[in-house]
Amino acid sequence: MNGQPEVSIVTVNYNGLKDTCELIESLRKYVTIPYELIVVDNASVVNECDYLKEHYPEIICIRSEKNLGFSGGNNLGIRASRGRYLLLLNNDTIVSDDSFHYLIEKLESDLRIGGVSPKIKFASPPGNIQFAGFTPLSLITLRNRSVGYGEKDLGQYDISVPIPYLHGAAMMIKREVIQAVGMMPEIYFLYYEELDWCTQMSRTGYLLYYEPRCTVLHKESQSTGQASPLRTFYMTRNRLLFAFRNLKGIFRYLSVAYQMSVALVKNSLGFLIKGRPDLMKATFSGIYSFIILKNKK
Repeated sequence: MNGQPEVSIVTVNYNGLKDTCELIESLRKYVTIPYELIVVDNASVVNECDYLKEHYPEIICIRSEKNLGFSGGNNLGIRASRGRYLLLLNNDTIVSDDSFHYLIEKLESDLRIGGVSPKIKFASPPGNIQFAGFTPLSLITLRNRSVGYGEKDLGQYDISVPIPYLHGAAMMIKREVIQAVGMMPEIYFLYYEELDWCTQMSRTGYLLYYEPRCTVLHKESQSTGQASPLRTFYMTRNRLLFAFRNLKGIFRYLSVAYQMSVALVKNSLGFLIKGRPDLMKATFSGIYSFIILKNKK
């Protein structure tokens, strides 16, 4: 990792020292392209940069005393980067081969391609796909799906195809794209920021691709439920925010109205049936936070 790096790998750490160390070890073991690794310690309770700098002196570790969220943490790392390409990796991912060069190859194959995501598999159960592309968001409900989710990888998604959005857990972007589009929008804090960012890339004229020759493993559990007040709050608020910022004309108002009526009633009833009034409260809090949020654009 001496000299000018070809790729700047940026990962955000928040009380995740064990995962971050395992990511670093996997990069050390497999990756041969010239790269620099920038770890942003996003206000962990303990300053985890101290440990990381001692045990991995080759990395750049930046400590933020304030939790900047997913987008803010990545932006802090991007500002410190030097590589021609930016690879944003979740700290709970690992690599098991030397295949990042395929992402670069894809980016260099066409001047119009601005970003690329690899195939992403669940670390457990091994071999199951988490991401092999995304379908577009529906105009009003803003729902989509991850192609191949939960399927065994039998080579059925081994063709590179254009996609509407990159995956936030692993995305490589040309530096010129950031110069043209700007940094990841920090207004979201958590969830939907990469969808907004990718939408801006597409509107600027860039193509986004899925590249299956590169695979990243993600420790996020396929089976563990993700229902929490924090997630419910930000998903509710940010879905409304995404609609307001990115939909045009009548579709913007129809989508916002749908989220505040049909989706609100449906989700609230579901939370009550499940005995989760905390999630219902988080839903209402998310809507209220969207309404009072200033400078939504």
